[in-house]
Parts: sequence; structure tokens; C-alpha cells
Amino acid sequence: MALGNKVAAEFVGTFWLVFGGCGSAVLAAAFPELGIGFVGVSLAFGLSLLTMVYAIGHISGCHINPAVSVGLLVGRRFPASELVPYIIAQVLGAIAAAGVLYVIASGKAGFEVGGFASNGYGEHSPGGYSMTAALLAEIVLTFIFLFIILGATDKRAPTGIAPIAIGLGLIVIHLVGIPVDNLSVNPARSTGTAVVAGGWALEQLWLFWVAPIVGGALAGVVYPMVAGDG
Repeated sequence: MALGNKVAAEFVGTFWLVFGGCGSAVLAAAFPELGIGFVGVSLAFGLSLLTMVYAIGHISGCHINPAVSVGLLVGRRFPASELVPYIIAQVLGAIAAAGVLYVIASGKAGFEVGGFASNGYGEHSPGGYSMTAALLAEIVLTFIFLFIILGATDKRAPTGIAPIAIGLGLIVIHLVGIPVDNLSVNPARSTGTAVVAGGWALEQLWLFWVAPIVGGALAGVVYPMVAGDG
């Protein structure tokens, strides 16, 4: 598959993940009477990913996340020559999704940007968790996420069910992480909403790049050891 096709798929895939996941938080979770809460947002992220793995997995591998691309690179599943184009496409897709979501959300009278589903710690954490707690949660949860991806897509794993395992994994990860920092495990997703929210969201964005990439890279080292890949 040509690199142009791959990066186009990554753009569309990341757009859908951010639009579906963050859209559920910005548009639906803001109304308690709809009752989706953290569980609904978690489902939206996981199902957005699951559907897109089936849609573009055969084109680009459906990374739609810089931390996934880095983890797969470290795990020797992805060529270094494609890393930067993938990350650029992912970030642009996330920003585009956040922009479209902003236009839609601002169509309601009285709309305020607020945090716009951005990731944050301290006073900007849904549960009031510290920077250290957010840093550790992002590293550990991204590590687990990449471990699931590497295992589910291993050539020795059962075929055809990887998207289900990966999507369900992301749902559980969100259920754990949303109270801590709105959960990132994806620097592109964090960047998209932070660009719209501005201010504190941009100031805290560094953590949601560093921690997921560290967690993804660690999984890329550990999984081959556990799987006996030598």
C-alpha cells in the first residue's frame, strides 16, 4: 500500500476517533438526562476505534495514535521511515475533528468552550488527581493498551478478532482513566481538544505526549520478551 493511502487512512481514522469519543463527551455527556456519563464516553471511544480498525486496518494498520505508532516501531512491527508522516496525519486528523466538533457545539445558544473534553491534571482533573497520578496512569494504561494491540495482532493470535480485543481494551482503559485526567493514551487526541480549549489545556499538553509515548515504547520492548520473540 502506498504511503499516501496510509496517511490518508490515518487522518480519517483519527478524525473519527476524536469526533466519536470527544463528541460524546462534549455533546452528550454534558446533558445528565441522557445518562451516558463516563461509561457512555468510554464506550464511544472503544467503539469508534473498533469500527475504524475494521475500516482501515488493512490500509494503514489503524494506529490513529502516535503512541501506537511508536510502540509498534519499538516492537519492530512498523518502519521508522513512516513514523513522522503517520504522526503528522494523526495530529491533523485530531485537530480537524476537534474543529468540526467545535463548530457543531457552538451552534447551541449559551455554549462555552470550557475544557472541551481536554486532558488535565490537578484542578483540571475530573477527580482532582495530581500531575504524578496522571503521569503514572497514562504510562501504565498506554503500556497495557499497546500490550493488547501487540498481542491481538500477533501472527500467532486467533485471526479476525483483534479489533474486538483492541476496542474492548480501550473501553476498560477509559473506565479507569477518565476520572484521573479525562484519559488520553493518545497524544493526537489530546492535541486536538487542547488546540480548541487553549490556555491550561495547551500548558498541560506535554504530559499527554510524554507519558503515552513512554508507555507505548515500554510495551514495544516488553511484549516481544514475554512472547518469546527473541
